[in-house]
Amino acid sequence: MVYDKKLLVRQFTLQAITTRPPLVIAALGTLTIVAFLGVTRMVNRFTEEQKAVARHLYAQGLTEQQSGKADLAIEHYRAALSYAHDNFDYQLQLARALRDTGRTEEAEAYLVNLWERSPQSGVINLALGRLAARENSLDKVLQYYHNAIYGVWATPNPDESRLSAWFELVDTLLRKNARSQAQAELISLSAELRNRPDLELRIADLFGRAGDYEHGLGEYQRVLAQEPENTSALAGAGQDAFHLGRYRDAAHYLQRAVKANPEDSQSAQLLDLSNMIFESDPFIRRLSSSERLRRVKAAFEQAGSHLDDCARTKNLDLKSAESSGSPLAALESHWLELKPKVTRLRTPDSDLENSAMDLVFQIEQEAERECGSPVGLDEALLLLAQNPGVEF
Repeated sequence: MVYDKKLLVRQFTLQAITTRPPLVIAALGTLTIVAFLGVTRMVNRFTEEQKAVARHLYAQGLTEQQSGKADLAIEHYRAALSYAHDNFDYQLQLARALRDTGRTEEAEAYLVNLWERSPQSGVINLALGRLAARENSLDKVLQYYHNAIYGVWATPNPDESRLSAWFELVDTLLRKNARSQAQAELISLSAELRNRPDLELRIADLFGRAGDYEHGLGEYQRVLAQEPENTSALAGAGQDAFHLGRYRDAAHYLQRAVKANPEDSQSAQLLDLSNMIFESDPFIRRLSSSERLRRVKAAFEQAGSHLDDCARTKNLDLKSAESSGSPLAALESHWLELKPKVTRLRTPDSDLENSAMDLVFQIEQEAERECGSPVGLDEALLLLAQNPGVEF
């Protein structure tokens, strides 16, 4: 009988293996591991390729959004998410793009989903606050911005991120004309800041926008305590003091501001007006009786001229019957009646002087209503009328 040597060797080898179960198990295990590693490698490679495609699409979206092509950017963000469904950054950027194109409901859906995953995230709460601002929902604006201010910021400088969100909230409230809420936020924000002149100056400016000149002046004074020659603080303090009717203080700050910065035309104009008010007010304490009388007569004549000028711009003849129903005509009649008495006045007469100034203030206020904002001495007299009892 002839034996096939190769067949005999194969049978012997197979018999040797099958008669040794541990070797079979080890061989099969090795094969399984090799197969598993191969599959894992293929899956990882596929996953990495998907991530690379997603990153490329996301980068395209960013470029398009920066170029003002928001609709194309949205398409690429959606495509990126099809390869990376749970990517936080992709969802956030898509939500922002949807918000900026007016698709607020879709944007809110993405943002709320992200918020549910990270309710303390400063970035997500800030995005929701901006969305609420677009929807004019003031309660939600305050809620989400406060969450952002006191939330968690995964940024290199979390404190600066919180401050930025706080300032943005104030600016948003002012744009929504929510002045009282803005003032409250500024008071809280001011209490958080010390020895930060740049930020204190910014807060002072915002107080002015909110119409809170008292707190604004206080902030400018805090800045000046640290930086006495800060020109912005000097100008701001002068403007706020002027708005408060504290014309002597205003002139003090404005004079220093103009000296430090002669190009500051706004401060120069307010300084001239402050000085004009100071020099024309007959009610300043410690004025001599002769100076008081001179100022009353000058104001009386100025008001009469302003009354005539205003009537001319409206083509009114204040002495004609046709203008008898005009408030300007009634004031003209009263002024003409009082004029001889004021002209002949040589000695102090407080009753007559007060009557003359009351009429001056009435004329200036009515002339503003009828003919618009005055300038020069008329503006100074109008401001005195609007700020009775001014202290210099």
